[in-house]
Amino acid sequence: MPQRTPFPRICIALGFPSVEELLDHAKAEYQAGERFFEFRLDYLPHPQLGIAAIRKFLQRHSDCTVLATCRRHQNHGRFNGSVEEQLCVLEAAIAAGAQAIDVEVESAEGCGPRLEALRARTYVLLSYHNYGGTPPLESVMRRMTRIEADGYKIVTTAKKPSDNCRVLDLARAHAKVPTVLLAMGEAGFPTRVLSTSFGGLYTYAAPNTAEGTASGQVSARQLRHLYRVEKISRDARIYGVIADPVRQSISPAVHNRAFQARRMDAVYLPLLVRPAQLKDFFLLATRMPLSGFSVTIPHKQKIMRYLDQIEPLARRIGAVNTVWRKAGKWRGANTDIDGVRRPLEKRVRLAKCTALIVGNGGAARGAAHALAAAGAKLTITGRNIDRVRVLARSCGAELMTRQQASAHMFDVLVHATPLGMRPRVDQCFFEDRIPAKLVLDMVYNPLDTLLLRNARSQGCETVAGLEMFLEQAAGQFEIFTGETAPRAVMEKAAREALEAYANPKNGHR
Repeated sequence: MPQRTPFPRICIALGFPSVEELLDHAKAEYQAGERFFEFRLDYLPHPQLGIAAIRKFLQRHSDCTVLATCRRHQNHGRFNGSVEEQLCVLEAAIAAGAQAIDVEVESAEGCGPRLEALRARTYVLLSYHNYGGTPPLESVMRRMTRIEADGYKIVTTAKKPSDNCRVLDLARAHAKVPTVLLAMGEAGFPTRVLSTSFGGLYTYAAPNTAEGTASGQVSARQLRHLYRVEKISRDARIYGVIADPVRQSISPAVHNRAFQARRMDAVYLPLLVRPAQLKDFFLLATRMPLSGFSVTIPHKQKIMRYLDQIEPLARRIGAVNTVWRKAGKWRGANTDIDGVRRPLEKRVRLAKCTALIVGNGGAARGAAHALAAAGAKLTITGRNIDRVRVLARSCGAELMTRQQASAHMFDVLVHATPLGMRPRVDQCFFEDRIPAKLVLDMVYNPLDTLLLRNARSQGCETVAGLEMFLEQAAGQFEIFTGETAPRAVMEKAAREALEAYANPKNGHR
């Protein structure tokens, strides 16, 4: 029986319709420093073509590990042959040098002694995939471990935040069993980062310049350098940002770089939380456990009902963007206030200036109360006039329709709606004239919005949302960690992340 050596922590999943593409991407990943690859033979029109590819690749790169997979279409693969034909392909892959093979449990259950014969020649990973959700996992584990294998892979689909806990809890409960445990989908992304620190053998990544083979995969470059999957420990403090959508958030890039600068054993994750999933999210927050998290659209107001303590100013505002746990209690604060106030104070005297707030959500509430506290004369407008009226009453502001506001001229305009945010970059609240001398757009992705471009063309002074974002993010970092925020590092990370979104390459998807 071959020696059972641990795998590298990241496996690059390579699924392509031609041998040429398969080898080109494998070579590129090798040059980037990767050494562990899954060759998805079932992606090829004739899986046998991949056998020569395995042999050729390993002859050139003997320091690499190749995991061969030929998943049948009945199990969401692309191979249309029988189980017998599947096993023949995998046997040929072993003969070509593959150091491990992936066999679905559905195929293995009918293999009998043949599976043991395979184990005598290579590492056999028994796999289970569920594309519909995350079922009770202990029963899945029992089914899997009835069959002797060298390792067990259980991959489900996360439909809600707590599905991540169910997957990671399985790793805790079966720490002595060699497992690969992951949840697919954007909601399951935390498992791709945390599974190895919870005891999993490895995690899967997409190639840097192509799509992966499963929903939720990101590049090895991101896993290795942004999330530091090889360095975070089992005791690492876990933070994140909850939002819907969350994919476009640059907060993970900014906070993870700040943790690195301060040499902290901590990681910050994007956490997709749908509007109706806040209660379920707190199951994840408590069980994972999270040390703290940022809050953005659409949760800044509704999150308050789930907190034990809220700082008085945040309670007056009626919105929270920062949550942390102390002495077993969830506490909330709002750092958006300084994010708006400080950039504007550098440019204008806020006391008695006229200010127009556009919006009525949590960000708008923070901006309105910040300017009101500074002594500005406030006016509020927005798309939902009834909600705008409620906000205006709460902070003593004047209510105006969009048409009325457009006819005036204000000293300051703060835009606090998602209009213009990527991917809808062609949207702007004001169709023509921008009614202010100084314009701050709280949208930061993209860095230069249509509103800001229109404002500059009309001679207005502008403040990009990135400046506001960095100010509130620095406040969050200091609440989370008790240390001074490395502002220069955070700004550099933010600009790099925005550039990556503007030019989607280098594995950022």
